[in-house]
Amino acid sequence: MLRLWSGREFIDRVARHSPARLALGVFAGVIWIFTGLLSLPAATASGERAPFIDALFTATSAVCVTGLTTVPTGTFWSPFGQAVILIGIKVGGLGVMTLASILGLAVSRRIGLTAKLLTASETKTTRLGEVGSLIRVVVIASTSIELALALLLFPRFVYLNESIGQAIWHSVFYAISAFNNAGFIPTAEGLVPHYNDWMLLVPIMLGMFIGALGFPVILNIARQRRRFSRWNLHAKLTVVTSALLVAIAWVWYLAAEWTNPLTLGPMAWPEKVLSAAFLGVMPRSGGLSTIDINGLHEASWLITDAMMFVGGGSASTAGGIKVSTLAVLMLAILAEARGDKDVDSFGRRIPRDTLRQAVAVTFVGATIVLVASLILLEITGFTLDVILFEVISAFATVGLSTGITASIPTTGQYVLVVLMFVGRVGTMTLGAALALRSRRRVIRLPEERPVIG
Repeated sequence: MLRLWSGREFIDRVARHSPARLALGVFAGVIWIFTGLLSLPAATASGERAPFIDALFTATSAVCVTGLTTVPTGTFWSPFGQAVILIGIKVGGLGVMTLASILGLAVSRRIGLTAKLLTASETKTTRLGEVGSLIRVVVIASTSIELALALLLFPRFVYLNESIGQAIWHSVFYAISAFNNAGFIPTAEGLVPHYNDWMLLVPIMLGMFIGALGFPVILNIARQRRRFSRWNLHAKLTVVTSALLVAIAWVWYLAAEWTNPLTLGPMAWPEKVLSAAFLGVMPRSGGLSTIDINGLHEASWLITDAMMFVGGGSASTAGGIKVSTLAVLMLAILAEARGDKDVDSFGRRIPRDTLRQAVAVTFVGATIVLVASLILLEITGFTLDVILFEVISAFATVGLSTGITASIPTTGQYVLVVLMFVGRVGTMTLGAALALRSRRRVIRLPEERPVIG
């Protein structure tokens, strides 16, 4: 009992003094738990133990809601294994700081002030007293949206001549995978045979788009309903930028792939419109596809790289540097071009420290992608275009692939595992967890402007 109490006191102390490190520890611990579950013989269709790298890779991909796989989900894993993957997606979708806060509540029945501050920063919540209730709202809201999606998908799967049990399982799996932007599919053929099925693809698209907005945006819109003018700045920037990026990607894929015989070429024009729209939403972090990604033109790969790197909204199930980061950078460039002293948007001034954060997140993310790409180029014999696509997909927890994941050597797959973990916990959370101390400078040095450009 004394040891148990000492352990609780230790975790409580860590939760109060270093919640970011606790979040990383919790997230890593959850991945190890699911790795162990997927290592059980019952988790595979063959009844044999899965290789450790496949269990670890799949567990990381599920908990980090990515969707990259080294083995086919629908045929390699048993129903038990697929259920483990689905639970991993659900747990991972709740978010890093939410998991840490839940553990803090379970251990100490309270959230420390530091944890509240970090969670408030992560979820864009300004009232510290709302953090505990926010966790409950996040769980209830996400489950409600997933249930609504499953109810929309269920009749369609029944119409596709599936049994009631199969229809329930597939509707629940796709609903959770879609809202959490996980990219996992429970069948061998995936969505490719349904490339022209509006009733199936549109709900999945909507679920992925909503999930990629982030819980702060969803809650703000729910509270303010349709009154756009009363949304906060974060919600406005996220929704507008996300919609703009989806529209740009949609138009690009239509124009670039219209006559491509490997993608949109053989389809009728309504099917081309639907497939391009579906593909336009996926780089937000969705990871599903109705066409062969390997068949895209290299220019479309490059556009997809850029869209995946940006990702979705902050505190969402999506990865990347986040659309609000891109919006702040673009607004700063516009303000600099105009000669404005302040960066403004929708009648609000954006603080300078927010701009510094945006620059730091973008630079750190680009550096991680660069280093990982160099390592994989040395390990594998693949070309830069496919390596870059795979690296960004892993870092941004997207799950789209050119098909090389299973062919990458084991060492390279471990690199992708680290990328998925870092991409999910976030560069800023990782930096806060690894920081030994925060510096508070009393004296400010004289200002001197270096030459830029």
